[in-house]
Amino acid sequence: MTNENFDIDVVMKRVAEAVRPFPKAAMFELAEKGHDTPFEQLVGCILSIRTRDEVSLPVSLNLFTRARTPQQIADLDVAEIAKIIRRSSFSERKAEQIKAIAQELVAAHDGKLPCDRELLLSFNGVGPKCANLALGIACDQKVISVDIHVHRITNRWGYVAEKTPGKTMDALQAKLPEKYWIAINRLLVPFGKHICTASRPRCATCPVQTMCQQVEVESHR
Repeated sequence: MTNENFDIDVVMKRVAEAVRPFPKAAMFELAEKGHDTPFEQLVGCILSIRTRDEVSLPVSLNLFTRARTPQQIADLDVAEIAKIIRRSSFSERKAEQIKAIAQELVAAHDGKLPCDRELLLSFNGVGPKCANLALGIACDQKVISVDIHVHRITNRWGYVAEKTPGKTMDALQAKLPEKYWIAINRLLVPFGKHICTASRPRCATCPVQTMCQQVEVESHR
């Protein structure tokens, strides 16, 4: 059952203020540092899979110092890419994946990644989360990227009531005002890491506690 007394405008404003002192989500930080092309955003997201932002961000910056365009990445050996990104989980598999994407873009798309969701999703290992994040940040497309934080928090609030990230994405697309579609990931990643954590959430000091249904919170304590 969803929370009908939940004011998303108030919540987003309070969350934005609460996360101000914390580091930004890695992909948004990458964009602020000038790595805001669709390809760089996609690669950065791939590197962030099963890897903490504190690791994936410097790993991405390390790689982009060496190579940042599809042509430059395609010119590297898989072993060299794997060495550069070795601190990211599954680095060898990700190196193969990133090189394959770069090679396809060079061969079929003039060395550029167009803002095409179907194309992004056609790449091996790229799911809706990374596709939408790249399109939202690099292409300013109105899409929602649902990671573990967005999924957990919006369901904990009672704003949606879904069992999987995919279902949560569909529910948010139907309910969340479009102006928040990109911001929901930007804000809830640091909010989920530092305040509304998976275990032992800091409910007593949460700025939206009075509107939150705290769904399944007891099971995490």
